Amino acid sequence: MPSFFCTSVQRPLTRAMLIAGLFLSTTANAQEQTGTVLQAMAQSWAKDAVLKAQRAEGSNLRMEVTVGALDSRVKLAACGNIEAYVPPGSRLWGRSRIGMRCVDGISRWNVTLPVTVRAMGEAWVVRNQVNSGANISESDVTRGEVDWAEEQSPVLADKAAWLGQTASRTLTTGQAMRQGMVRPAQVFQAGASVKIVAQGPGFQISSEAQALSAGVIGQQARVRMDNGRVASGTVLDMRTVKIDL
Repeated sequence: MPSFFCTSVQRPLTRAMLIAGLFLSTTANAQEQTGTVLQAMAQSWAKDAVLKAQRAEGSNLRMEVTVGALDSRVKLAACGNIEAYVPPGSRLWGRSRIGMRCVDGISRWNVTLPVTVRAMGEAWVVRNQVNSGANISESDVTRGEVDWAEEQSPVLADKAAWLGQTASRTLTTGQAMRQGMVRPAQVFQAGASVKIVAQGPGFQISSEAQALSAGVIGQQARVRMDNGRVASGTVLDMRTVKIDL
């Protein structure tokens, strides 16, 4: 997931931008116009912040920013300078909030508006439903356009990150492949015969052994060698365990 949306950049909005609607009237119509102006300011700031961050990161995703309306029940005092910011713990990614606060006025108010940031782009997408615990093959996944920001979990952009892995839950058609949806595949059971590759400074030896635990690629497995010695090593593939001496 692009890191550039974890930003809390603050930039004051100019006095000229505020003249049209920051003085409240007692009428409902004036209050509505003021909320609309504040929403437009937040929209402009958020779009600018997202696009600047995107350019800095070199992302080619198509960004879409939509700021929601201020609660019509909120009444704000006149302000000469409004500052937009990202509230602590929030980010401009998916559904979030934008803060708008008065930094030059009789009343120093502070409000937030809802914002939705969509990041459209190609990704690996589930073509056919994959049951939990099943290994994922190329026929199960295809390319498609999705909203990368629809979920907080990062998209798996690299094919190697999901191919041959095990589905950690049922994957449904149309879902983008994301972290947390897959886990390393188990390639042998306890009791299986495996090949041990032992490496040391300047040498490498191999022998047969019996697995004492299930083997998951990239994880540790316990094995018993022919001489009865028990050791642990890293599972390389469906039959090989590497032990560093």
